[in-house]
Amino acid sequence: MKATRKIVLPNILLLVGLSLLLCGETWFGYRITTLSSQQEEIKADYSASNNITFGILSVDQWREKMADVVEGKVNEFNMTALQKKELQKKVEKQLNHLVDKAVGEANKPQKGIGGKLKKLAFNALVDAEEIQAEVPAFAATIVNRINKPASKKRLKNIITSKVNQLEKETFDNTEPASVTVKRHVYKKYHVNNSVAFEKTINSQLTNIQSAMYKYTYAMIGCVLLALCLWFLLRKQVRLHTTLYILSLLFAFVLLLVGITATIIEVDARIQSLSFTLLSEKLAFTNQVLFFQSKSITGVVTSLVEQPKPDAVLVGILILLFVIILPVLRMIGKGILIWGRDKYAENKLIRFLALDLGKWDMADVMVVGIGMTYIGLNGILQSQLSDLNIQEELLSTVTQNNTSLQPGYYIFVTYVVYASVLSMILKRINPLKNNKNGSQDTNTI
Repeated sequence: MKATRKIVLPNILLLVGLSLLLCGETWFGYRITTLSSQQEEIKADYSASNNITFGILSVDQWREKMADVVEGKVNEFNMTALQKKELQKKVEKQLNHLVDKAVGEANKPQKGIGGKLKKLAFNALVDAEEIQAEVPAFAATIVNRINKPASKKRLKNIITSKVNQLEKETFDNTEPASVTVKRHVYKKYHVNNSVAFEKTINSQLTNIQSAMYKYTYAMIGCVLLALCLWFLLRKQVRLHTTLYILSLLFAFVLLLVGITATIIEVDARIQSLSFTLLSEKLAFTNQVLFFQSKSITGVVTSLVEQPKPDAVLVGILILLFVIILPVLRMIGKGILIWGRDKYAENKLIRFLALDLGKWDMADVMVVGIGMTYIGLNGILQSQLSDLNIQEELLSTVTQNNTSLQPGYYIFVTYVVYASVLSMILKRINPLKNNKNGSQDTNTI
């Protein structure tokens, strides 16, 4: 009775303690998955609202910005003394040209009597030199009239009407879609303009990212505590079964979070583009060139939904070797440890627990994702650097926000943790050492 109590009580205490730790890991994992989905949704909305199609590549946006600059210049227009002087010279030149032309027309040879009389009367009554002497005064009067408030107002109205007419005739088909998207997004985030939207989005993303990494560290910490128990209880053979079964549950939670949370984000954008027009800056900011955010399950879903058979095959293979087989391995290990004598020699269970590792490609997936990130990041960095322009009239600044996300680090933790559990299994595996049935009771 005492011996049974010595075995049962420690197992119960271990079960309770690890169950609490497992609940903590599960909660942290749930929060990571939830926040990851929220971050993906927010960034997708931001990408749709700030897509380059609705910005730099939109004729409507260029038209509005250019029209604002032109109208602003017209409304601010006032002649300086130098400009008045230059204008007067040009007006004088035109008036002198008109006088010379009129005199030349009047002094042309005339054949008829009427024409000769008109020529005679013109030369008798009109002194061309006197008219030309009055040209500067006429020119000054014209310039003064132009600079009167009423005249400037009429002139500005004429120019503005022409600008508005040109604006109405210049358009593309992106404006309705842009307005619809922004109206929906602004309503969703309870903002009224782009400045408030930018501030709200940046604030939310900062908080989400900070929380995600905190939960990630906490989740990995729970797993490390579970591994520490193996070291502390390495000689307590009677506790190994309970400890290993719960360790498998820790691994399952890691795998579940690792395949559902976002693993990588590809985000390329033009941070700013400035163009000088009439000494004024036309600016576009945070123009998203490309954005994509994926989890492992998201990758599988995207591949399977493709119309191409080869893409579907790749999706099925990832599902099989990265998700299904690791789960089968954990089930096989659990049955092998739990059943011990009953399933120790079962070929199917032994295959799932021990031999299926040859087909488990989770570690290959880790390397593949890492190489994909390095490759994509390098390509984007190279291509975006070519778009950086610093000239007098045009300047652009690009930004590459491609990054690995917490889901990837959780998945890496699962791969490492699963490898440690496989090594532990080899030490506590209920194998028959010899033909008379002596059981291996090695500890870790």
